[in-house]
Amino acid sequence: MSTNNINMMSEIQESIQYIRNITEQVPEIAIIMGTGLGQLKKAIEVETEIDYTEIPNFPESTVESHAGKLIFGTVEGKKVVAMQGRFHYYEGYSMQQITFPVRVMKYLGANKIIISNACGCLNPQWEKGRIMLIEDHINLLGDNPLIGVNDERFGHRFVDMCEPYSKRLIAITERVALEQSIPLYKGVYAAMSGPSLETRAEYRFLRTVGADVIGMSTIPEDIVAVQMGMEVLGLSVLTDECFPDSLKPVNIEEILSCAALAEPDLVKLTKSVIKEM
Repeated sequence: MSTNNINMMSEIQESIQYIRNITEQVPEIAIIMGTGLGQLKKAIEVETEIDYTEIPNFPESTVESHAGKLIFGTVEGKKVVAMQGRFHYYEGYSMQQITFPVRVMKYLGANKIIISNACGCLNPQWEKGRIMLIEDHINLLGDNPLIGVNDERFGHRFVDMCEPYSKRLIAITERVALEQSIPLYKGVYAAMSGPSLETRAEYRFLRTVGADVIGMSTIPEDIVAVQMGMEVLGLSVLTDECFPDSLKPVNIEEILSCAALAEPDLVKLTKSVIKEM
């Protein structure tokens, strides 16, 4: 697919035409399953699965923990389309390629999106294995998916980001978590490009500028979703502790293991929130 915005609409239409030959479902809600969170699929009554490799213009996931499937089904009676696996800047994709599926899901009919991720915990009062509700974010990726020629059919070039994550959906999620006794933090998500993890000095910097967690995704998808008028809910699973004065080496296996421990609560919370959307 294109690495700019010039030919994107025609590519979106080509992707949708292929998908429509397989399913006519019109989803209300889109879901992006983050690293190690592919078991969110358990929340979905699956009707159709399509490999990314089959969809024209879709990137291919190169991360082992990302299955690379577009899933159509229902959750609590609501029609959903879900990405089991996402794309990252560190894979070598452009911001336009990373966010292309979000635009496709919007044109398929979704007007709300739940974006999940695994992340490192910077807040010393928090602990790994818990879920954080994203209230705001800090973009340290060094790029933005809206750079380039703007197609007004997608929305305005100068997108207002005073509410990057829906206050309405945040309120619903907080209420549901309280009712179901699911521990839930709320804070600021920062993203850097990766794939290397951050240094002690970088963790100190991130905490100083107001970040509660650090990851390598989510923000590009959020920006594009906001441009296109979608309500966004962001959920982070804290998979490792990034405290510079007690920092210990961590590997991807430990991160995935911690994400798996949090998945039951994440699945339960996501299902209940979708029911209330």
